Amino acid sequence: MKKQKQGKKFGRERGQRKALLKALATALVFEEKIKTTEIKAKALSKFAEKFITRAKKGDIPARRLLARVLSETAVKKLVDEIGPRYKERQGGYTRIIKLGSRKSDSAKMAIIELVK
Repeated sequence: MKKQKQGKKFGRERGQRKALLKALATALVFEEKIKTTEIKAKALSKFAEKFITRAKKGDIPARRLLARVLSETAVKKLVDEIGPRYKERQGGYTRIIKLGSRKSDSAKMAIIELVK
């Protein structure tokens, strides 16, 4: 029986999907709270938590790995400000707050934010 692969496709090709998640992750790093659809927020949560776990180490290999995906300023903020904030925390760095449906197309909306 054919099984679905892990993750959502969002009706996009692989490159577009990766670019979407990179853009959302960068916005989350800078703003620390963004509003998006519920499904994108759930996908972003898994994506961003891996970055924060990596940023907690703060060493050169971690910075290089993050720099392959995020911009230089995003990596700097992630390693210098956000990583040390979660030194004692063992995961669960993001929170998803469900909102109502969007008026135009009735898409379920959510706010994703970094836990303080």
